[in-house]
Amino acid sequence: MPAENPPPRPQSNYNNWITASGVVLAVGALFSFALLVWMDFTQGDKNPYLGIFTYIVAPGFLIAGLILVFFGAWAQRRWALTHAATWPDRWQLDFANPRQRRNLAFFGAGAAGFLMLSAFGSYQTYHYSESVQFCGQVCHSAMEPEFATYQRGSHARVVCVECHVGSGAAWFFKAKLNGAHQLVAFTLDNYHRPIETPVKNLRPAQDTCEKCHWPEKFAGNIDLEFRHFLSDKKNTPYSVRMLMHVNKGLPAAAQGGIHWHVNPRNRVEYFAKDEKRQEIPWMRVTDLGTGAARVFRTDDFKGEPPAGAIRVMDCMDCHNRPAHRFPTANDSVEASLVAGLLSAELPNIKRVAVQAMTQKEIATAADAPNKIAEFVRAKYAEAPAPQVQGAIGEVQKIFATSIFPERKADWRVYPNNIGHKDWPGCFRCHDDKHKTAAGQAVRSSDCTSCHTIIAQGKTAELGTLTAGGLKFVHPGGELDAELTCSDCHNGGIQK
Repeated sequence: MPAENPPPRPQSNYNNWITASGVVLAVGALFSFALLVWMDFTQGDKNPYLGIFTYIVAPGFLIAGLILVFFGAWAQRRWALTHAATWPDRWQLDFANPRQRRNLAFFGAGAAGFLMLSAFGSYQTYHYSESVQFCGQVCHSAMEPEFATYQRGSHARVVCVECHVGSGAAWFFKAKLNGAHQLVAFTLDNYHRPIETPVKNLRPAQDTCEKCHWPEKFAGNIDLEFRHFLSDKKNTPYSVRMLMHVNKGLPAAAQGGIHWHVNPRNRVEYFAKDEKRQEIPWMRVTDLGTGAARVFRTDDFKGEPPAGAIRVMDCMDCHNRPAHRFPTANDSVEASLVAGLLSAELPNIKRVAVQAMTQKEIATAADAPNKIAEFVRAKYAEAPAPQVQGAIGEVQKIFATSIFPERKADWRVYPNNIGHKDWPGCFRCHDDKHKTAAGQAVRSSDCTSCHTIIAQGKTAELGTLTAGGLKFVHPGGELDAELTCSDCHNGGIQK
C-alpha cells in the first residue's frame, strides 16, 4: 500500500501580520540605534541630545517592536485555540493566497521605506531638536522675549543647549526634568510673566562659560567707547572712551583687575536678601592659600546669613545677561542715533523716542504702533513729514524688539549687573558701606578702580587720548557723592 501523506505541518504562531509589523519596527529601531551609536563614538563635540536619542528613544522603539512580535504570536495562538473549527488563521500569512502575496509586496516596500526613513528621521530629528529654532520658536514659544534678545546678542551663534544644558547625561536629565515642569506650566498657561530670573538650576559657569572663556585666556585691558546723546534739544553727542581693567599682571599669574573676583586662589561668597540678587548685605572673601577669611557686612545686617543661602561668586554674578540682554530704552534709542536710523535733526528726539516707548497707555504689543505714532506726530506737528515718519517707523521697530507687554518683559524687570549706570551692578558690594569687624571697607569703586578714562566729551574732544587717565566729567554737572549712577539713571526717563 502506498504510504499515507504526512499531516501538514502546523504554521508557526509568529507567522502573522502583527508580528511582521513588530519585526519591521524593531529592525528600524536597531538600525537607528546602530547609526546613533556610531555618531556618538565618532562625533568630536558631544551633544546633550545625542545620548537621549541613542540610549533611550531608539531602545524604546526596539522594545516596542519586540512587544509587538510576541503579542502577535500570543494573539494568533489565542485566536486559533478559540476558533479552531471555523477560522484558525485570522492574522497568519498565507503565501499561497494571491491577495496576501500582493499585500506582502506592498508591506515589504513599506518596510524598506520605513527602515530608510527611521535612520534619516532619527538623524534629522536629533539635529532639529538641538537647533535654535526648536528651542526658541517651537519648544519654548513662551520665551519670545528671550529669543528676540538672543538673536541680537554676542552669543547669537552659540546654540541654546551649549549653555542651558551642556555635555553629559546627568545635566541633560536635570534640564529635561525641569523642561517637563515648564511644559506643564505652558500647557496650562500659568507660567510666570515675566520669566523669573536668576535661573536657580542653571549649570555652573565653569561647566559652560569656561568652555570658551577659560581663565588662562589673558585679556589685559580692553579699549571700549560708549557713545551717548544728551536729552537736550540738540541731542548733543557725548562719548566716553576707556580702558577696562579686565585683567592685571602677567598672563601666567592668576586673574587680577575685574576678574580678580573669580581668581582661583580666592573664593568670594555673598548673601543676597532679594530674589534678583541686587541687595547684598554680607560677603566673605577667603584666601585659599592661607585659609584666611574676611567677612564684610553693612551696618544694618546683624547675625549670620541663613543656612544654604550663601552663594559662591562666579561669572554669572556679573555677566548675568550674557545671551539675553534687554537693552534699555535709552540704549536702544542711542544705538539708532549712532547708526543714523533716527535723525538727530529732530529736536529732543532722544527724549521723545524714549517717552513714546514707555507710555503707560501701551498695554499690548498690538497697541504700540498706533500709540507711538500718535505720540511722535503730536510732538513734531511742524517737522518735515518724511523725517517724522522715519522716526515713527524706527521707534516702533525698537519697541517691537525690546519691550514685550504681554510677557511683562523688558529691561526694568531684568537687572544687568555689568557696569553700574542703570542698575547697581558693581555698587552692590563696592559702595563703602560693607566693612569688616575691624572697620576695613571693601575697596571703593571710584572711576579709576575698574577703568581708565582716556577720552571723553563731544566729537572733537575724543580726538586726543590721555594715557594717564582723566577724571570723569559728568555732563549734567557735579555728582552728588551720596548717590550712585542708578539712583538717577534707570534706562528710561531719568528720575
